[in-house]
Amino acid sequence: MPGQSGEHTDDGAGLPLRRLLLALGDPIVDVAAAPDGLDVQVDNVVIIDPEDRVEAREGDLVLLIGVRGGAARRLVRALAAQGATAVAVKAGGHGPAEETIPPSGEARGRSRPGADELRTLRAEAEDSGVALLAVRPEVRWDQLQSVCQSIVDDARLTASEDLGEATGDLFSMAQTIAQLTGGLVSIEDSASRVLAYSSGAEVDELRRLSVLGRQGPESYLALLREWGVFTKLRAGEEVVRIEEHPDLGIRRRLAVGIHAGRQPLGSIWVQEGSQPLSGHAEEALLGAARTTALQMIRQRTQTSAGLRLREDLLSSLLEGRIDASALADTVQVHAERAALVAAFSLTGGEAEPVGDAEPADRPVRELRRRQLIDLVSVHTAAYRRSSLVTELDGRVYVLLPDLTRTPSGDGWRGVEQSVLALTRKTVAAARAALGLRVQAAVGSLVERLRDVPESRAEADRVLDAMSRDLDGGTDWEVATISDVRSRVLISETLAHLRADPSLRDPRVSRLIEYDQAGGADLVHSLLAYLEAFGDARAAAERLHIHPNTLRYRVRRAASVSGIDLSDPGERLFTQLQLLMEQG
Repeated sequence: MPGQSGEHTDDGAGLPLRRLLLALGDPIVDVAAAPDGLDVQVDNVVIIDPEDRVEAREGDLVLLIGVRGGAARRLVRALAAQGATAVAVKAGGHGPAEETIPPSGEARGRSRPGADELRTLRAEAEDSGVALLAVRPEVRWDQLQSVCQSIVDDARLTASEDLGEATGDLFSMAQTIAQLTGGLVSIEDSASRVLAYSSGAEVDELRRLSVLGRQGPESYLALLREWGVFTKLRAGEEVVRIEEHPDLGIRRRLAVGIHAGRQPLGSIWVQEGSQPLSGHAEEALLGAARTTALQMIRQRTQTSAGLRLREDLLSSLLEGRIDASALADTVQVHAERAALVAAFSLTGGEAEPVGDAEPADRPVRELRRRQLIDLVSVHTAAYRRSSLVTELDGRVYVLLPDLTRTPSGDGWRGVEQSVLALTRKTVAAARAALGLRVQAAVGSLVERLRDVPESRAEADRVLDAMSRDLDGGTDWEVATISDVRSRVLISETLAHLRADPSLRDPRVSRLIEYDQAGGADLVHSLLAYLEAFGDARAAAERLHIHPNTLRYRVRRAASVSGIDLSDPGERLFTQLQLLMEQG
């Protein structure tokens, strides 16, 4: 194939599309369509310029450059018919001139498909049965092809290697070490938490307590620190011997640290039973530490990468950038069941501590935001195992999928009320446990997963109103659109007024300037009067002044500004503009 196409290989399988997305890490591509899920196989990565002969094989990830409109739809259909696994196109509007590949297959000034066209291509991909990836505008095609092909090649090489015991889980590894050393084995992390252990009956009191509590007793950990054991384990690969202590119910042990370079990952402990440990126990333990380090790193990487992909897919769905089926396939939720979104925000957009603490700097704010994410995750997972949590633009979003009507007869209202109760509990826990002021909004329930952007948008509207114009008291720490609809509408109206200077009444601006120059407090008094529907006594009581004083200020405000307060329209707009300036 001509151009920057990559060569087809037949020397072994590649990897599932899901793993390729995991390995890419940062969300440089979005899953726009995945009609057959994300476990479809990618064997090769090719770039196709439509000026060249279009050719694809089964298992190809095709990077389709410089084509749009009807031609793009025809190519997606043709590539799917040829067996391509996935097709990648550029998402967004027109981009910079440097978005090219090398001259052998250069994209000469062609534009990218916009949002409407991407929706059309998504429909074509779903009908054709091929995955569609939307590539971020700033990504260079040649770099993407190189990175993706390297990931596929690495997967092919890894699959051909004999990884032996490194592919097993930690419990299997612990059992293998026990067989090699003749002892009872436990594998712990760097905080002395037990991750895995071998089976065996001849356990001493320390092992029994450690396995049952999943962590060594503090009294014994203190002794190990006193004896310098942990210092040695962190220092390097030395196998440390701990002699028997019958008075403490502790038998002889060997221990070795698990490291990734200079970083300690944990340790392996071998307790001697009624028979002495094998003669080559220390050598076996050293080899086991090195093998287990690889396994722990892989396990940690896969877990974090898997979580990152889930978060990326959820973020993309909330923003309406991917099809719901891509998320449903990844996290095994039902695309045709009801769902809703709840949103949490640290007040003022920052993690402000409760009380008289100093304002937090950026690292502290980031830490508190992470704490909020973890707290929200814990509470929502307890409510529904399939809940998903992600962060977008400083807000934490929860997707609660697979919702069904409550059996009590109140239908969806019961579901919404239970989610509202969960949200209030989470906000209260953030204040009590973390000392964070948090506001939250619950979006309306939607009937299908694809509609969750609507639920998210509604929750955002409520949070926006709470942050801009609501009092922020405990009554409104948690709200739905039905709780604060009028305030949301007023808040959005005021935001529109702020954005357009032509909608300002110069007479109101004149009054504000006069008040600021003379300190007469006319603005505050007039606003209170208008909010009280012209009831001078009620407004004066609210301001803690005499009614005659208020009446004087209102007359003075009308005189200074020239506003006719007998005109309902002028009263209405004056109140809106005063609210806008106050916000």
